[in-house]
Amino acid sequence: MSICMSVWKSWLLLGALLWAPAWAFAGAPACPPAGQTQASLLALKADGFRLKDEGRRDRLALELLGCLADPSPALRDGVAFEALSTWLRGKQLSAAVMKQLVDALLVRVDQFNIASINQAPDAVGQPFDEFQTSFSMLVLSELARADRVGAYLDAAQRQHLVEAASTAVSRWRDYRGFDAQAGWRHGVAHGADLLMQLSLNPAVAQEALRKLVRAALSQVAPPGEHFYIYGEGERLARAVLAACSRGLLTRADWRALFDELVLSPRPLASWNRAFESQTGLAKRHNTYQFLLFLHALIDLSPAPTNADLAQLVTTSLKQLP
Repeated sequence: MSICMSVWKSWLLLGALLWAPAWAFAGAPACPPAGQTQASLLALKADGFRLKDEGRRDRLALELLGCLADPSPALRDGVAFEALSTWLRGKQLSAAVMKQLVDALLVRVDQFNIASINQAPDAVGQPFDEFQTSFSMLVLSELARADRVGAYLDAAQRQHLVEAASTAVSRWRDYRGFDAQAGWRHGVAHGADLLMQLSLNPAVAQEALRKLVRAALSQVAPPGEHFYIYGEGERLARAVLAACSRGLLTRADWRALFDELVLSPRPLASWNRAFESQTGLAKRHNTYQFLLFLHALIDLSPAPTNADLAQLVTTSLKQLP
């Protein structure tokens, strides 16, 4: 990408942040929200997040965004994410509130994308935030699913979501998964879920779909010595298969994408050098794991649209040492 293009994209992101509603930056509304305690939120969870008052439910949905950065997994994952997911899948939030949620979470992802521009690759995602961007992408995946099931975003908002998600996933460098005290971070998996839901949406066109696939493939074998052990390869494979199911990308598209981002041995001189270093072993492990997951998923969901990808995956597996 040229310097001019990078600057142009940076100004676009900055403009989005400047025009965003002020409350969206509250990235940090209080958690628990005013009028709530951890005990009251856990009681709400025990009751299946049932709230008959629609206005109260809409307000609480927005207020719970503050808990997506909370260090307590009981509040962050167990209450905030689960409540929002339950209400979204139950079609219990208004279109206006869903749009507000998307806008607020996109501000957070855009902030991450801007902050990551001038950081060293191994610093991205850490220490920018501990949980906020990862869980923002996870909730955005549920909001993207809701838009796929019943469209409420306009074309510009949906494209913004595609651009922000693709950029964030491509720049992600925090590969921590689960911790017994802190719970899940799992940014690659959460980002993959967002890519998958966007890829499944019939309103997402071919070029945007290609961008989503490229973002997913960019994390198949991350730089350095990290070995995926928390199912990241499966989640990335699901995102890629979702895009394939649309039938918009050609065999030539898939070959180019795989050659560039999966089968290239870089930084190794050749795949035969994979067994000589931790970096090489990690790259082979992660690439092989992804291809095996993708192969299994294709077998479980045979479809004409998957034929070219199936052949490519089989060939790819045979090429790895």
